[in-house]
Amino acid sequence: MPTLERLRADHAEALLAFEHENREYFARTVPDRGDEYFTPAGFAARHQALLAEQDAGICHFHVVLDVEGRLVGRINLMDVEDGSAELGYRVGELASGKGVATAAVAEMCRMAATAYGLTSLVAVTTLDNAGSRTVLERNGFVTLGETTVGGRPGIRYRREHLGH
Repeated sequence: MPTLERLRADHAEALLAFEHENREYFARTVPDRGDEYFTPAGFAARHQALLAEQDAGICHFHVVLDVEGRLVGRINLMDVEDGSAELGYRVGELASGKGVATAAVAEMCRMAATAYGLTSLVAVTTLDNAGSRTVLERNGFVTLGETTVGGRPGIRYRREHLGH
């Protein structure tokens, strides 16, 4: 069972290493973050901006840790408003296919209700990301319709009743 930790300043080094290690893997299914993101200065600025958004209550960012405490993913609640937020997550290649994402999304749904007082979540993924679609569907998300994700065909999901 993975552990979720709220994003902190001291996660920066491990998070940047995680993103570097998985850049090519993630780019297969989601738009790449761009070269600037991976520079020390670019990453540091982005990390500080995320922490500021979190402090303002706009978003809730988390890292996903395996049983040994290694960072294996991230999961976020973005654009929190009117009891809802957008769920985003990514799990690294070495943890993929092992139930980590499914368990992390389940835990985030529970936390969204109990820790953040949310009543619903939305999520989007590309149509060709079968793994992500499976994770969402296993966690009670229902299809809302088609959309685009970074210019690619995608699908939009929603989950209500987060406490159940």
